[in-house]
Amino acid sequence: MKMLDLKFDHISKFHEYFGIGEPENPLFSIIHKELDEDEQASCETYAFEGPVTISCDFYTISFKNIISGELSYGRTQYDCTKGTMLFTAPNQTLSFKDMVFSSESYSVSFHKDYIRNLDLYEKIKKYNFFNYNVNEALHLSPKEEQIVKDIFKNIKAEYHNNQDEFSKEIIISQLETLLKYADRFYKRQFLNRTDDNKVLMTKFTDILNVYFDQNLFAKEGIPTVDWMAAQLNVSHRYMSDTIKSETGRTAIDQINLFLVEEAKSLLLNPNFSISETAYKLGFEYPQYFTRVFKKKVGMSPKQYIKEYSLN
Repeated sequence: MKMLDLKFDHISKFHEYFGIGEPENPLFSIIHKELDEDEQASCETYAFEGPVTISCDFYTISFKNIISGELSYGRTQYDCTKGTMLFTAPNQTLSFKDMVFSSESYSVSFHKDYIRNLDLYEKIKKYNFFNYNVNEALHLSPKEEQIVKDIFKNIKAEYHNNQDEFSKEIIISQLETLLKYADRFYKRQFLNRTDDNKVLMTKFTDILNVYFDQNLFAKEGIPTVDWMAAQLNVSHRYMSDTIKSETGRTAIDQINLFLVEEAKSLLLNPNFSISETAYKLGFEYPQYFTRVFKKKVGMSPKQYIKEYSLN
């Protein structure tokens, strides 16, 4: 079956295609799907019965319970379990196939122009979950689901209210509340996924060990955080948040700590000078290596050699 590729540059076009009805605001909409009696009896309904890719030129925040099907974000397949919140930024691509979901679902869409002159325009860029891969979506507990539904209902009530000078301010306030709760729940998810975090940390270190064993630091230079994330098949920001949650340090700090530990061994090897150690570890300039080493160890490479070399 041929993949259907859908691109929507306006929220109204999205509504029109799916027969939802014209949005009350061309830059903002909320969709609330409730199952009818027949659907409730079977506890399921199809969202997409064939392969579809969707790309929108606006932000979306959705909540739904997915029973089965394939949902991918980029090259990563989505974990279709539990009550799930999904966040997408403009021009990100989602792929669907035979999607079946149960219960009610909510979706908020808003264009950048809707928030452009507000504090939220800058704030939203700092919410990492808009850059996560789909299998890193937010999975909610029943209590969290209720909180999220209540906020969606508040937004829906104001959206369908008679528009006045206070409407947008109230909607933005509820939208910011939704994002703050999402941020809180994501942090809870990271804390509760300690085992998964440790697996990722182990893989992170294993990649660095293999990179070192193959002398790639010297050949290719110090790996970037983006490169490390690609090897782990997760997004840059998800990897960084996981490492930060597990160690209290950034991904760059972890790479530098790995380099420092390897440097300690090399510096005590009489066959390696400080400059040779720096180049082997991917530093283009020995002076930069010295600064990193001193910052992490509290002494320069030369002082370290003097103190720890066997006499």
